[in-house]
Amino acid sequence: MNTNLLSNISLTTSLEDNITTFKQIFSDDFTFIAREFQNKYLPSVKCCIFYFKGLVDTEVLNEHVIEPILSENLMEDISLLNLVDELQYKVIMSSDITSSNDFQTILDSMIYGDTILLVDGYDNALIINSKSWPSRTIDEPESAQVVRGPREGFVESILTNISLVRRRIKSPNLKLRCKEIGVQTHTKICIAYIEGIADENILNELERRLDEIEIDGILDSGYIQELIKDAPYSPFETVGSSERPDIIAAKLLEGRIAVFVDGSPFVLTVPYIMIEYFQANEDYYNNYIFASFNRIIRAASGLLSISIPGVYLAISTYHQEMLPTSLLISISASRRNVPFPTVVSIFVMLTIFDIVREAGTRIPTPIGQAINIVGALVLGQAAADANLVSAPVIIITAFTGMTKLLNPNLLGAIIILRTLLLFSSAILGIYGFILGYLAIVLHQMSLRSFGVPYMLNTTRIKDQDGKDAWIRAPWWMMSLRPKLIGKKNLLRQPSKKAKRK
Repeated sequence: MNTNLLSNISLTTSLEDNITTFKQIFSDDFTFIAREFQNKYLPSVKCCIFYFKGLVDTEVLNEHVIEPILSENLMEDISLLNLVDELQYKVIMSSDITSSNDFQTILDSMIYGDTILLVDGYDNALIINSKSWPSRTIDEPESAQVVRGPREGFVESILTNISLVRRRIKSPNLKLRCKEIGVQTHTKICIAYIEGIADENILNELERRLDEIEIDGILDSGYIQELIKDAPYSPFETVGSSERPDIIAAKLLEGRIAVFVDGSPFVLTVPYIMIEYFQANEDYYNNYIFASFNRIIRAASGLLSISIPGVYLAISTYHQEMLPTSLLISISASRRNVPFPTVVSIFVMLTIFDIVREAGTRIPTPIGQAINIVGALVLGQAAADANLVSAPVIIITAFTGMTKLLNPNLLGAIIILRTLLLFSSAILGIYGFILGYLAIVLHQMSLRSFGVPYMLNTTRIKDQDGKDAWIRAPWWMMSLRPKLIGKKNLLRQPSKKAKRK
């Protein structure tokens, strides 16, 4: 039935008419169930429940809804004025039950897994929470495994995901605002923030962008991430995401705002800045010196993964005087029988590496391992033996691929930026590389994430913001939250603890 027509439908006091209306709406749906029954002491009390098979717990429904109404001696309460209220407050055993006469609300609740109870002679319905959805168990997310730290990961149930965060932040200041997005899917989303810490301007801007979304359906948080990001044409993300409850809890405590999406194990966070690409939750669980070393390694790897091909191409093609003579002779000898220009060889090998990586990700694990071995060893060695590419190009490809994998969240941007720098170096040599790199930096400097500069904290070292940027300072030194993100309540811990060493 057309959605516009549903807005004109309302419940009547005739149970038969209401049943007919529901059956017409869900005439082609075999999972729709309409179960009629009567009270055995007062047969004039006729009821009907509506629900979808597979979305409700039928055992709970039978024991706590149908059986009490069937067996309750309603003759004793013959003087009651409103039978629906009597069933809601005295008969039905449910911790979550509401009454409504809004037809759209009733339909939405039933589609979401609630049970609807209608009573003959009344034009309002009882909405009974009886949801029972299949869900996978909580385990460690494969994309963010750690050696030290919590092993829990989000699942596809929004209520489970919220409970995982609430278990870590046991504060009444943790606020949750729910919405529905998607004309057809009516996907539930929940905005989470800590009152008194989160910036209200960012919260209002987030709600405004969410309210402007008009789309048929939301099947994953990636839909929303793309629809609310600041720079839609940029390869950099201005909205973060994570599968780990401990990461989301930590970001909420810093003043960020989280967006839970029903059906998605990835929870979004805003604002999201550049330095977060290189931060990992394990940094805060390990020794701060070791954590700082790892963070610098990740940042350096991100820089190398976009720079190595372009720099090699520029030096080996345009600025050979920068190389030691012996190394130049070795590179020239290896390229002597290769028929393709260096830029073509590098581009093709990097593309093949990405094809092998994507194939290894998409296909089943046992076959994926075999594909990776074939791609890494057989194709690389065979290409060098056949003089299709030179040995230095294979080394450049392997090193670029390895450094790229250290920052999985930056993977998409790295591929685009690496290609940009490679071709700018092919045209203008090292000058093209420098111009391309300057363009990337200027683009990053121009970005904002919900009003917060994207390059925030990247140039700070000594102040509080710099203590959790390129390095991770010890906890007793980080007494304040990030200035622009948690400015409403900057104090993270009392000054006495901050001075303790």
